[in-house]
Amino acid sequence: MKIYYLSHKLNNQSPVYPGIQQPEFIPATQIDTHGYRETHFRFHSHLGTHIDAPAHMIKNGNTLDQLPVEHFCGEAIIIKTETENPIDIEIFNGLEDKITKSDFVLFKTGWSRFWGSPEYFGNFPVLTPEATQFLLRFNLKGIGFDHISADSMDSKDYQNHYAILGKNMIIIENLVFPD
Repeated sequence: MKIYYLSHKLNNQSPVYPGIQQPEFIPATQIDTHGYRETHFRFHSHLGTHIDAPAHMIKNGNTLDQLPVEHFCGEAIIIKTETENPIDIEIFNGLEDKITKSDFVLFKTGWSRFWGSPEYFGNFPVLTPEATQFLLRFNLKGIGFDHISADSMDSKDYQNHYAILGKNMIIIENLVFPD
């Protein structure tokens, strides 16, 4: 089994969802002065590579600490797709058996190459409603993307978030895949 590290490194310049305060990582103590080093962190929970819990959008949904630890690990299928919007149901042709054996479906769109630039918040690829409903037929723990959101930036109804989180699944956002 291969294990991948799929998280962006965090710092004061990490991109955040528009309208959210930038993160702050401030030295709190220094080894030379205090004998130990600590850093003060201030940021929103959706900074960098992160997990959306059902409670993010579902009123009585589970928070991350209410899900068993087993909910966060397992086998994943990584589906590589072009960075064109949208991700249609056709992408799953021939993958049903692999998805059935997986706990997570992760989308490698290449969008993470825009990390730190204004383009990152552009027209990234999202699942069509049909593609989302197709994935919800499987016994998945979560779905992940290498961009900022499961829904487009101009979404007002957040269909993908509500559909996925409503099934007590997690959404993993801002993944970064090795080449």
